[in-house]
Amino acid sequence: MLFFRPTRTFCQCTRLTQQKRLQHSGENRRVVVTGLGLLSPLGIGVSQSWSQLIASKSGVGKVKDEERYKDIPCKVAAYVPDIDLHLEQSFSKNHLRTYSRSTLYALLAAKEAVDDAQYRPANDHEASRSGVAIGSGMVDFEDVLSAGDKLRHEGYSRVSPHFITKVLLNLPAGHVSMEYNLRGPNHTVSTACATGAHAIGDAFNFIRHNVADVMLCGGVEAPINPLSLAAFSRIRALCTKYNENPAAASRPFDANRCGFVMGEGAGVLVLEELNHALKRSAKVYGEIVGYGLSADANHVTAPSEDGQGAQSCMRNALLDGNLRLEQVGHINCHATSTPLGDQIELNAIKDLFSNSGANLAITSTKGSIGHLLGAAGATETIFALLACHQGVVPPTLNLDSPIDSQVHIVANQKQSWSEDKRVALSNSFGFGGTNASIAICNFVN
Repeated sequence: MLFFRPTRTFCQCTRLTQQKRLQHSGENRRVVVTGLGLLSPLGIGVSQSWSQLIASKSGVGKVKDEERYKDIPCKVAAYVPDIDLHLEQSFSKNHLRTYSRSTLYALLAAKEAVDDAQYRPANDHEASRSGVAIGSGMVDFEDVLSAGDKLRHEGYSRVSPHFITKVLLNLPAGHVSMEYNLRGPNHTVSTACATGAHAIGDAFNFIRHNVADVMLCGGVEAPINPLSLAAFSRIRALCTKYNENPAAASRPFDANRCGFVMGEGAGVLVLEELNHALKRSAKVYGEIVGYGLSADANHVTAPSEDGQGAQSCMRNALLDGNLRLEQVGHINCHATSTPLGDQIELNAIKDLFSNSGANLAITSTKGSIGHLLGAAGATETIFALLACHQGVVPPTLNLDSPIDSQVHIVANQKQSWSEDKRVALSNSFGFGGTNASIAICNFVN
């Protein structure tokens, strides 16, 4: 029997590990945003979506192919405009056949983001330090129903060999990593409607803790079909009172809100370690400065009525970013236009900020785009980031009768934001009681 003499003692290895940890600790590694990509019900691309948002436009309309929805109470949804034509122009027939709709959306948003950042790994080292964190809340039910019908009516041989790779939730992230040779962390989050925010927060931590220098991160969702609308209607989560006036259906914080409007889309951000960005003279939109998480531990679908979960994740994001309450000037709320959730979030904000002296401008951009589920957190983080970058707070559409007069909700028209340092929170809460809050500020070097 051969014995090999260890080259280092256990104590030596421990000391080396401790030194390495100190050398590579996340302290002082700042994380900035250098690229944005977006598909939303307001348009394809960041510029179109943002300009429509601050112009108080709505992306909500009637469901397509209404005959398929004839027995479903909700007849409104928020589609990405002209998306089918755009997909046909952007992808081959083979890609359209073998990739899920979520993957196609993620690839489109990722392309805009990396083109915007003007970043591609230049060598193997950069590739190994560049990663992806993109998540989805759920699979596209159309793919599942179609495969089930094939098996049931036509037999095993008619089930597509691409079915599994269509429905795996990590495939959007996987395809993005392959497209751009990103060989660092390859991470997928699925935390219902908090997915996009958690993906951004996790990517932020990967960079902060020196696991990566660059991360493409965000969320994607392509959920609109009869089964998803039927299922959400059965739990009375969707708005059904504005079928003949779709643009008025999503109305966060309004006394006449009656449920959310399902939307689709994708939001992708390029996060980058500050010095890495500065060395290549990248433009900087702003900085991610804090990430807070919490759980309600209360109910599968209903938030805790005391709002402690929402308070905790906001407080944790500020603590993580070493920020004071009074520094926050804007919150892009999760508020989905449901009777229970909107009020609880407002109560949580009031309780947390009541004695802070903060001059808060609150909004929910879901009034304009509906609820993008797993893509909501990423989309709304982009909007909060642009609010900080441009000094403009977007409006909450359809806010005719606010449910609370003690807080300032930006209603129906944009508002200017003139502070030198602008700090915002973007909130996302999901089924299962999972919460996330991202703290953002305009870039001040």
